[in-house]
Amino acid sequence: MNYKRSAGILLHITSLPSKYGVGTLGEEAYNFVDWLKKAGMKIWQVLPLVPTNYGDSPYQSASSTALNYYLIDFDILRKKRLLKLSDYNNIQFNYIDYRVDYSLLFQNKVAVLKKAFSNFNVNNKNFQSFVQKGDFKDFAVFMTIKAMHYYQSWTSWNAEYQTYSKELEERIINEHSSEYLFWQWTQYEFLDEWNKLHAYAKENDIEIMGDMPLYVAYDSVEVWKNPELFLLTESKGLKLVAGCPPDAFTEDGQLWGNPIYDWNYMRETNYEWWNQRIAKAFGLYDILRIDHFRGFDRYYAIPADHENARNGHWEDGPKFDLFKDKLGYKIVAEDLGLIDDGVRKLMADTQYPGMKVLEFAFDGNPYNEHKPSNCAENFVIYTGTHDNMPLYQYICDLNPDQYNTFIWDMRNECRKLNVCSNDGTPKDMVDTVVELAFASRANLCIIPMQDLLALGKFSRMNLPSTVSTDNWSYRISKDDLSEELLARLIAYTKKYNR
Repeated sequence: MNYKRSAGILLHITSLPSKYGVGTLGEEAYNFVDWLKKAGMKIWQVLPLVPTNYGDSPYQSASSTALNYYLIDFDILRKKRLLKLSDYNNIQFNYIDYRVDYSLLFQNKVAVLKKAFSNFNVNNKNFQSFVQKGDFKDFAVFMTIKAMHYYQSWTSWNAEYQTYSKELEERIINEHSSEYLFWQWTQYEFLDEWNKLHAYAKENDIEIMGDMPLYVAYDSVEVWKNPELFLLTESKGLKLVAGCPPDAFTEDGQLWGNPIYDWNYMRETNYEWWNQRIAKAFGLYDILRIDHFRGFDRYYAIPADHENARNGHWEDGPKFDLFKDKLGYKIVAEDLGLIDDGVRKLMADTQYPGMKVLEFAFDGNPYNEHKPSNCAENFVIYTGTHDNMPLYQYICDLNPDQYNTFIWDMRNECRKLNVCSNDGTPKDMVDTVVELAFASRANLCIIPMQDLLALGKFSRMNLPSTVSTDNWSYRISKDDLSEELLARLIAYTKKYNR
């Protein structure tokens, strides 16, 4: 797949401005599309749209294909006459404007959504057809039982509910029909709002790049209903969990805790589960970024009873076999981390563009693959990702030797790419690195909003392997989308033919 030379912004929907605690699919999302178009941007990259669960992370969801009901917009529901302004206008959804407060959302937003659902006609033909189609039946059943158990993990449910059966599913649907239909309605409403926003983006020549985590959460409907997809104990306990080995950044490695797939079973079923998952993703997005792509070649497995990732081992994944019928798909492979010949072969076989991250580039090594001058066309170049420290803070935290190396290397890259180097302050350096990304040969250039704004530590989206209210909670204000920033992006887009 040859991508047209273009640029875009990474900003999750939760990070958009909103009066009600979290960015939504409402007016501000449409305003952001308008702003992207004015700036000459062609891509809006978002994080996974799945419901958040443990640690508020979109990479730890109760379902790999369900949709985050927190993003449903109250004002749209009011226009549909499902809510009155008084139903939500005086409710506290956050305390700090630039932070998502997931605890308050959990307490208060679901209650307002249930109020809206109480005014919805469940006999609506379109809704009835949606429910009968069954795309979100598993999720709705799972969440109904979860709600009955105060949203605890399925491993803490009463014994009669811990094992899926068709009889249990039917009993839940019949005996708890209102709760079950509520969770179906959240998906119905989300899709209605999303499809309209997506259509608006397309009308304005903006493609949406979505994100698919490699792994699913242990506390998910997939593990509860389909344990055969995973390497579990006989009692459905965790046997091996996912993570990354120790490296220069993490002495103990990263212990993610996700269950490991049974790739032999996946292969025997012709990857049906994966095929459906990818197909559903392309029903939502124009481009799909798949996280931790190296795990399809080989994955790092850690015994579930270990407290860190030091003593894991590598196992073979499905490699090209999973993707042999998906050539030409608009997939971006997140190929960061420990890259070896197997990963390089998988990237060559699929021809999916990989990622280059400029935060890793300026270390004095002329052969560093992340340097913009070393980046070929079939890549997506970033200043950083949602897991990185924002570039401004990264620069400020460098020791004197690293700082001097960064400046020397950045100046050298600017000479190679005919970019005017400005290194008077850390902010000037961030702006220069952003311009280097635009100037690179990479077909796609994506800049996180935090780096466009040259923001510090407080704006970091996620610190991997940690649970914190700082993670996944960063938000912008309307004032951040300034005319000055708009003019700078327009200039970069024209100058570098994006």
